[in-house]
Amino acid sequence: MKILFIVPAADIRRNWVYRLGGSFYGRSNSITGPLILGRILEDAGHHVKVYEELYQDVDIDVVKDADAVGIYTMTSNAIRAYELGDILREKYKKPVIIGGMHASALPEEALKHADHVIIGEAEKVIVDAMEGNIKEDIIYAPPIENLDDIPFPDYSLLETPCQAANVMTSRGCPFNCIFCTTSRMFYPYRYRSPDNVIEELKLYKDMGFKYVNFEDDNFTANKPRAKEILEKMIREDVTFKETFYFGRTDMAKDKELLELLRDTNLNRVLIGIESLNQDSLDYINKKQKIEDIRMCGETLQKYNIKLIASLVLGLDYDTKQDIRDAVQFCKEINAYQLQPAILTPYPGTPIYEQFKKEKRILIDDWQYYDMMNVVFKPKNMSPWELQAEFFNAVDEFYSFKGALKMFKLFGFEAGMRRIGLCIASNVGCSIFKKASNSDNDNIYSQLKKAS
Repeated sequence: MKILFIVPAADIRRNWVYRLGGSFYGRSNSITGPLILGRILEDAGHHVKVYEELYQDVDIDVVKDADAVGIYTMTSNAIRAYELGDILREKYKKPVIIGGMHASALPEEALKHADHVIIGEAEKVIVDAMEGNIKEDIIYAPPIENLDDIPFPDYSLLETPCQAANVMTSRGCPFNCIFCTTSRMFYPYRYRSPDNVIEELKLYKDMGFKYVNFEDDNFTANKPRAKEILEKMIREDVTFKETFYFGRTDMAKDKELLELLRDTNLNRVLIGIESLNQDSLDYINKKQKIEDIRMCGETLQKYNIKLIASLVLGLDYDTKQDIRDAVQFCKEINAYQLQPAILTPYPGTPIYEQFKKEKRILIDDWQYYDMMNVVFKPKNMSPWELQAEFFNAVDEFYSFKGALKMFKLFGFEAGMRRIGLCIASNVGCSIFKKASNSDNDNIYSQLKKAS
């Protein structure tokens, strides 16, 4: 069989402004799921190609010779996924299987646009599903017990741009924040052996990748294991020019870990600061203290580790001033990048159930569930005021003055990247202001009229 996987991108993410900002924020990469499933299908004798829409438009005619198509859904790309599913089934008469986080949360919705929906981790069922050996419309896939048993992502199957290899050394998260989808989709929390991780990294080194992203929700959650991986990376000479990862503030308390992260070029970390309001941190079950955040910001700079500070905007206990104070704090600790994320009630999370029960969900168009657009009614400000605070945060943080500081602290490449983000943020803020005052029915004018 000839099988295609498509990872869609929402309409608002397939425009030049978003792609420009994305090119400065990080390097093109690929979701690993379809590349793993593709390798499994190749080993079963099938021919597979994988396409991602985020970085490059995909000509839909590529499906003409395919015998079946798999589509991966997150909430923000669900509308586009459904659009593709309908086109593929109606125009091209192709069988379609939809999976991913959003489809796993709302399988009956996804089934309206597919022949089958896979709930959960598809490795054990993908061959039978594609070959038509499973008759159920909704396929329940069990979690993988031993992650070392599954193949590595096969980047030779990818037909669209990719500069950085993504590695998942674990699935799930030991924490349980109320807005997070990962701990629900990938449950229970499991991790791969260090030797298995090193084997994968060696493969990418041999392929010529200079950049790697550890996509675990928290790479440093198990510190002894993280140290073992890092020590092996040094011994086996499998370090890269730059490696990105997700961490938590508690990593800054471990000097040995910080030294290993620095020495292996794990020099770009995203940490969920979320808020400087302790009531908000307790509300989202973050298990984090304000003093931990301050200490982390100061410590990482000493080890030349670039901090991407993530804030959640719109929490029930936060005011506009809390948001502004948090942005100012990120500037003071010389955060390399800011990722302001508007609180988004993803299906399957406790926050979604809470807001649905309280009738606070305003917009049900999934493409806007991307952490950049307000889709609910906040407690301490109007929806439009929260949307404005998002763009104010971006505008305040990404200044040319801040870019000059990045040149001094982290060098030429970091400074140029920051200038690029400054330009992209200025364009985005201008579009927001213009759209807010427009007579057409865009999301920003809707929020302004409703406030």
